Amino acid sequence: MIKINLDRVMLERKITSKALAEKIGITQANLSILKTGKARGIRFATLEKICQTLNCQPGDIFEYEEKTDI
Repeated sequence: MIKINLDRVMLERKITSKALAEKIGITQANLSILKTGKARGIRFATLEKICQTLNCQPGDIFEYEEKTDI
């Protein structure tokens, strides 16, 4: 399972969803879908803009967790 850590990175960088969405050129609604892990995918161009704006690496945003079935 892929875990999204965008909220944590944004908090560390002290940037709001509104500000990030404006800087990378997407709607706040689409950013929210990405932050909550409901997105089916992300364009590399969008990921590049996020990383550039937040001064981070893709691995700072995405994390792989092994899914355990109980």
